[in-house]
Amino acid sequence: MDRIRRLYDELYTKYGPQGWWPVSGRYHPDDYSYPKTKKQRFEICIGAILTQNTNWPNVEKALINLQKNKLFDAKKILDADEDLLKACIRSAGYYNQKAKKLGIFSQFFIAQNKKIPLRDQLLALWGIGPETADSILLYAYMQPEFVVDAYTKRILLKRKLINENATYDEIKKLFEKNLPKKFELYQEFHALIVEEGKH
Repeated sequence: MDRIRRLYDELYTKYGPQGWWPVSGRYHPDDYSYPKTKKQRFEICIGAILTQNTNWPNVEKALINLQKNKLFDAKKILDADEDLLKACIRSAGYYNQKAKKLGIFSQFFIAQNKKIPLRDQLLALWGIGPETADSILLYAYMQPEFVVDAYTKRILLKRKLINENATYDEIKKLFEKNLPKKFELYQEFHALIVEEGKH
């Protein structure tokens, strides 16, 4: 469907490269080499979990708190005092649930030992849904899995590219069927959709 590609071209012309996902508080437009380290990969993963049901500025505050308390590490999260962990991520909301999710994911991250997880493995973890799983795979592991969020559905509905009842998987397939399977393109397109959605 040419209209999907045209949408990308239109948004890219309008906003330019976004440099999503920010790593250690720094955006990196036109540089798709991140994450470069295991620590950066873990940072992206926990950012994807913390961003559920909140906005990015709130997540950034939580990530800064985790960094200050030297908790940018799966083992350290597992060993951390529970009250300290919850206090660090309070700004991201639902901090009781999210602290539990971070613990479960940290165990999984350690067990994976640098292996790229399968989507089904991520979805089997408590508290990880399709959007979070795809965000982790796309941004932390550079896998071509398109991320669908509320902005995506709203923009596609407005342009009559989907109907109101379209499911997450149907929308994801629409993008993946009509675009080259390149993680760089998927990262940029998702980020551009978020930027358009904010406006």
